[in-house]
Amino acid sequence: MTHMTLKSFAYGQWIEGNGNPAALCSAVTGEHIFDADSTGLDFKQMLEYGRTVGGVNIRKYTFHQRALMLKELAKFLTDRKEIFYKLSYYTGATKTDAWFDVDGGIGTLFAFASKGRKELPNQHVYIDGGTESLSKNGTFVGRHICVPLEGVALHINAFNFPCWGMLEKFSPAFLAGMPCIIKPATSTSYVAQKMVEEIIASKILPEGAIQIICGSVGDMFDHLSLQDVVTFTGSHSTGIKLKQHKNIIENSVRFTMEADSLNCCVLGEDALPDSDEFSLFIKEIIREVTTKAGQRCTAIRRIIVPKNLESDVILAIQHKLSKIAIGDPALEDVKMGPLVGKEQVKEVSARVVDLLRSTEKIFEYSNDFKKNGHSLENGAFFRPTLLHCSKPFTSLEPHSVEAFGPVSTVMSYENLDEAIELVKRGRGSLVGSLFTNDDTVARKFSLGIAPYHGRVLIVNRFCAKESTGHGSPMPQMVHGGPGRAGGGEELGGIRSVLHYMQRTALQGSPTTLGKIYDEYTAGGEIYLDAVHPFRKHFEDLKIGNSIITKTRTITLDDIEKFASISGDHFYAHMSDDDAKKSIFTGRVAHGYFILSAAAGLFVDPGFGPVMANYGLEGLRFVKPVYPNDTIQVQLTVKSKRPKEGENSGIVEWDVIVLNQNKEQVAVYTLLTLVAKKP
Repeated sequence: MTHMTLKSFAYGQWIEGNGNPAALCSAVTGEHIFDADSTGLDFKQMLEYGRTVGGVNIRKYTFHQRALMLKELAKFLTDRKEIFYKLSYYTGATKTDAWFDVDGGIGTLFAFASKGRKELPNQHVYIDGGTESLSKNGTFVGRHICVPLEGVALHINAFNFPCWGMLEKFSPAFLAGMPCIIKPATSTSYVAQKMVEEIIASKILPEGAIQIICGSVGDMFDHLSLQDVVTFTGSHSTGIKLKQHKNIIENSVRFTMEADSLNCCVLGEDALPDSDEFSLFIKEIIREVTTKAGQRCTAIRRIIVPKNLESDVILAIQHKLSKIAIGDPALEDVKMGPLVGKEQVKEVSARVVDLLRSTEKIFEYSNDFKKNGHSLENGAFFRPTLLHCSKPFTSLEPHSVEAFGPVSTVMSYENLDEAIELVKRGRGSLVGSLFTNDDTVARKFSLGIAPYHGRVLIVNRFCAKESTGHGSPMPQMVHGGPGRAGGGEELGGIRSVLHYMQRTALQGSPTTLGKIYDEYTAGGEIYLDAVHPFRKHFEDLKIGNSIITKTRTITLDDIEKFASISGDHFYAHMSDDDAKKSIFTGRVAHGYFILSAAAGLFVDPGFGPVMANYGLEGLRFVKPVYPNDTIQVQLTVKSKRPKEGENSGIVEWDVIVLNQNKEQVAVYTLLTLVAKKP
């Protein structure tokens, strides 16, 4: 392949560097395939372009509109996966490795597109939590809102997952309303660059939403502002240097760090060699050592097993590793390819030497590498290596040195307390896993190590088939960890979207606050008119539209009929004597009957724009309703959420059920699907 110089995409154009380019070589053959150079880029201009063009354009759209863009982008990239698979080959990725990276990244786009529409409003502002009463009479209240930061998200990614690493950060940032500058690791930047090229060509995203740097970040850190966000994935030492940059500290720039850590996998004492859990444990170890040639921030570096099972574990791992086909990843039967480059081979080799100060080598892959018609001598292959630490409580290296490749260390424990202590010596990890079928052990272990981990995986025979595995961060779950793992947090569903937003406390009158975030707040101004709100189309409903219904007196006969129809004969509804033994002064009406009776008061029965009941949220029964009590309902339009691309929208109604003393007896939010005008 003739090598070419990668271009960066900055301030709306593709720009080729004009300095001394870095040569990018195939991990498989050592062939020079690309050059990367960011010399000549105006990094300050990139930031300004992101803020003044990208950010302004993105924030014109609601959360739902941005989510739909992510969905369209995911579909677009899905149709072009083969392009990225082919380029991934040069990074040393097998087909499975490429699938993890490419399909995993695209899957993350789909996941955030879905969660954005389900869990965020079709608005520009996210309301965080309920209304806080700050005064006696309710005229002064508080509410938290989250709004997009007005800066740029700079994503500095690792070499091992050029696609997934980019998209798992881009998805929540874009959904939040922030433009992104992608800085892939130079050694594999050609895969990320090609994906960005396709994204730009799709014209799905607003102008300025994404830029990419192929090469160094230059002086970009000098121009970051308090509205910008930096996320970093890579080595702990590099992350610390970046985090300590003067401008990061002085401007309190948000810095999220996800660093490689000494993740562990622990075998429970109950998992004997003939158990399912033992077999699953060995399978997981082999997968984690060989996937991406062990070049994963979540890879298992410490294998912690019961003392009496140590020999069985070692023999099983040795046997399985010796059967793995390693070589040219283009071959169907090859399960592990090379490291990313020659420099990484040197780095991993040096770290193994460090580890051998307190460990011994008990396995090194000795089979020939599988060739594919060309020499692999110039490739970056590294033989899977298994080490053993006989004194894990007095040895430092296994708990502090990471060989970022197919290298792992076996160590043993005498009891569960010792296992937990060994795990903690990693000083903070992205993930720790336990293989056991004893839920008592699982509880003690999980709670024991949770303060030191971002994620804990427990595997047994019941969940193994569908388990995504030790090394697979999922879009819905938090990815990150304390201490050595960087102290940052990514993914975790909508949690990660909020990392790119500012949480602000608003204080004022209920009416004023409701106007700010476009939602009725209890105690705020309401609007009464002659037209029942159920007769109004979606567009005609206004926040605060309200009705106050007629009254209904609840009788003992009502209670008994409802008990007969529903089958709910709970003692408090059926017996005065038993009810008085509880918290009541006599028989009380069923809560669900009160809801039904309330609906009978506020529902307009004729055919109209209201299409369906969508659900109830936040239901609370505040006071009991006794026979001969009289109820009345105040129904108010709380919020409106148009459904993109559909002829309807979701209307949230604030429902307050009152008794004859104007005391609240039930409160909830009713959701209905309401038609738009034809």
